[in-house]
Amino acid sequence: MDIVLLILGFILMLVGILGSFLPVLPGPPLSWVGLLLLYMTKAVPDNWWILGGTLVLALGITVLDYVIPAAGTKKFGGSKAGMWGTIIGLLVAIFFPVFGPFGIIIWPFVGALVGELVNKADQKTAMKAALGSFIGFLTGTFLKFVITAAYLVFFIVVTVKYAGDIFSF
Repeated sequence: MDIVLLILGFILMLVGILGSFLPVLPGPPLSWVGLLLLYMTKAVPDNWWILGGTLVLALGITVLDYVIPAAGTKKFGGSKAGMWGTIIGLLVAIFFPVFGPFGIIIWPFVGALVGELVNKADQKTAMKAALGSFIGFLTGTFLKFVITAAYLVFFIVVTVKYAGDIFSF
């Protein structure tokens, strides 16, 4: 049973890393569930401090991933219309993957731009707000990738540490 949990946990780690780039998949929470499965094995002793801390971190990064693009839009001079445009663009990218994986970069930018133009902003202000959205998106993606990669490294380190107990029959 430990090997099954280990394999499922590892698969969730990999899917979590994919979720760093694909907004349809919640990357950090999936990676955290992979850690949880590792700690559910009989070989790895329970450590609720590690699981609790990593859960808070995963949920925090997930929330920030939705906040950062809108905050980037506002920081670069965007209005609420630009922030809403960013969010709508993100939803368009998720539900209508017209440009494939690049849609997740293009649509929030386009949404912020259109939102600002509808709000009667000049083109320069609208482009600046759209750039803020793009930078915010890249920042959120980078944070999710760093956390999921760190969880994967931690998963591997703990697995190697307890490998003798996990793989003993």
